[in-house]
Parts: sequence; structure tokens; C-alpha cells
Amino acid sequence: MKLVLIGAPAAGKGTQARKLISKYSLAYISTGDMLREEVAKGTELGLKVKSVMASGSLVSDDLIIAIVKERIKADDCKNGFILDGFPRTVVQAEKLDELIGNIDKAIYINCPDSALLERITARETCPKCGASYNKISVPSKVSGVCDVCGEKLTQRKDDTVEAGKARLETFHKQSEPLVAYYKNQGRLFEVDGMIGIDNVTEAIFAELGD
Repeated sequence: MKLVLIGAPAAGKGTQARKLISKYSLAYISTGDMLREEVAKGTELGLKVKSVMASGSLVSDDLIIAIVKERIKADDCKNGFILDGFPRTVVQAEKLDELIGNIDKAIYINCPDSALLERITARETCPKCGASYNKISVPSKVSGVCDVCGEKLTQRKDDTVEAGKARLETFHKQSEPLVAYYKNQGRLFEVDGMIGIDNVTEAIFAELGD
């Protein structure tokens, strides 16, 4: 099964991806996570994308496509995979079709901007194990401490109101056209991201089946 997750920042893509991975034994491919890892390591690639990511803009198509092309060759992708953060544009979607053929389903988690901004500024992540939380919807059991490994939680530098607004504007301009692209292919499933995490999950599972 080959899935694409579509949604603005903080729509809940990462949360739903973990549930999909568990149920369907799929590989999780987050271009955002891969790029942030490169930034943290201080690699040549990381230095190239650091300023772009901090401003909320998108990394070039050629760079992202090259990264994804290599990633889907890995053994853990043989049973299928979930793409989170790619494609972000129609051009990238067309390139993806050329790489792997048609995807099975594009899942669009739709949320209003006001709720997304609130979520963005409430997000926390674990710098050690990568677990993510949200002070509003998915808080850690102990405030500021990771449930998984006990590490102190941090907030991403781009999880501010200013950067959040820029990222939402970028999404609407460059990524939202993906909704129409996959709808025209008959491969889009849209779910209301405001109905609660578990309800979103149930709706997606019902659409995908066993």
C-alpha cells in the first residue's frame, strides 16, 4: 500500500501516520524529519536547507525528489509506505507518479487555519527519541517531559506564530492544489481534522479497509 498524507502544518499527519504504520506495517517517510536530521547533524545538505526551513519556505523540488527516490529503495518500503511532507506541490506529485506509478490513496486531513495556528504554537517534541506532543490535544503525561524516554521536551524554532502563518500561506499556495490533483485521479480521501484524533483514525481505517 502506497499512501500520501496531505494537510497543513499541525493538521495531525504525524499522529495518524503512526497509527497507520502500526495497523498496516508500512514504512514511514517524513521528508521533514529527514531534513531536520540533516540540519541537526550539520551536514552539507543540512546547511543548505536550514535557512529555508526556518522561514517556512519549501526546499527545492530536485533536492526533495532525490532524497525520496533513494529512501523508497530501502527494504522497509517493500510492503508499502506512507509519505508525509512529500509531495508538497503538483510538480512533485507528477514526479512521484513517474517514480512509483499511481499511489493507492491520498489522505487529506482538513483543518481551519485558526485551529492550526493554535496547535503549531503548542507543539513539543522529544530531541532524543523524536516523539511529538501537543499541549492542547496530545499532552505528555508529565508537563514538559517525554512519556517514552523521560527527556525534556523542546519546541521547534519554526513553531512560532510568525513562522506558522508563513507555513500556512505556503501550504495554501503550493500544496493545497494537491487536493484537486488527487481528487481528479479518484484517489483522494478527505477527513475533517477537527472531529478528534480517534475519530479521524477510524474514518481513515474504514476507507482503507483491512
